[in-house]
Amino acid sequence: MPYIIALLNCLLFTWYGLPVVSNKWENLPLVTVNGVGILFELSYVLIYIWFSTPKGKVKVAMTAVPVLIVFCVIAIVSAFVFPDHRHRKLLVGSIGLGVSIAMYGSPLVVMKKVIQTKSVEFMPLPLSFCSFLASVLWLTYGLLIRDIFVAGPSLIGTPLGILQLVLHCKYWKRRVMEEPNKVELQKGNNTEKLDLEMGHGKECVTVPSNCN
Repeated sequence: MPYIIALLNCLLFTWYGLPVVSNKWENLPLVTVNGVGILFELSYVLIYIWFSTPKGKVKVAMTAVPVLIVFCVIAIVSAFVFPDHRHRKLLVGSIGLGVSIAMYGSPLVVMKKVIQTKSVEFMPLPLSFCSFLASVLWLTYGLLIRDIFVAGPSLIGTPLGILQLVLHCKYWKRRVMEEPNKVELQKGNNTEKLDLEMGHGKECVTVPSNCN
């Protein structure tokens, strides 16, 4: 679901940045960034479909196809029903804003798990930092061009990015302390396994009749 929502988000903002909706190429950065995002998100969805079960494939198709139909309807309506760029931007931007908020809200599930387990194992620091940095940059860009539909999603994404970094600062020491314990446990298991194998070997030497 997060990949499909992200795909819809990239489709909407690519369409928003094209001259059909925006005034000429005033939003070219949206087209380039989200155009690449379409390729990535589509790849993620196709990989998921490829490795999922037949039931999973049907479930993905039942989710992805309606989403693509919704985007096509939005694109057609914005292109042929509304006569000017202002109303087209209002329609596509408003829907894109709602989808972006839903996309930025997905990390809340992971953050809840981090708080419950007191571990950042499922929330990598590079991903959290890049998400925060991207939100700050898009917020700055949206404010500079005075476009609420560009800056709006980052008004949600930036605080969430800060919260993720705060959780990393709070729980990273716990992870550092747990990793040596995992290594020691693994070493202990390997040592026990080696002792058993050596013991079995000695038994075979002592009692050849028991060897297979």
